[in-house]
Amino acid sequence: MEMKLEVVLVPVSDVDRAKAFYEKLGWRMDIDYVGDEAGFRVVQFTPPGSECSIIFGEGITAADPGSYEGLQLTVTDIVAAREELVGLGIEVSEVFHDSGGIFHHIGDASRTIGVAPENADYGSFASFSDPDGNGWLLQEINKRAPGR
Repeated sequence: MEMKLEVVLVPVSDVDRAKAFYEKLGWRMDIDYVGDEAGFRVVQFTPPGSECSIIFGEGITAADPGSYEGLQLTVTDIVAAREELVGLGIEVSEVFHDSGGIFHHIGDASRTIGVAPENADYGSFASFSDPDGNGWLLQEINKRAPGR
């Protein structure tokens, strides 16, 4: 049986502020639905090239706004992707890799500035947050691991 991740609910405190942020990123807005009952709104965005979308709004999740971290977006050129976001006015970390291995540790104590040694796939990251503090990571991947 095939299963694909379709949607991730992202908890936000201000729907219009979040909507403006994700529009600024250049993500496609798929829906902005306001329900008949008060306190229900669904906004869906899809990053360019992604099959998975995010949804935020009112009355859709009990998670605390800004409580998500490590939401990952894959890119083929981490430096260019970072520069593009910075050009859009998004605050983005420097490109980094984890000093202890291929995947990043929580926080920034194990971060080493610069791309991964030998520009290894899965090893280079940059981070940014939405206005509520939900944390996003860019991860550079050009050649997927076998089975992926």
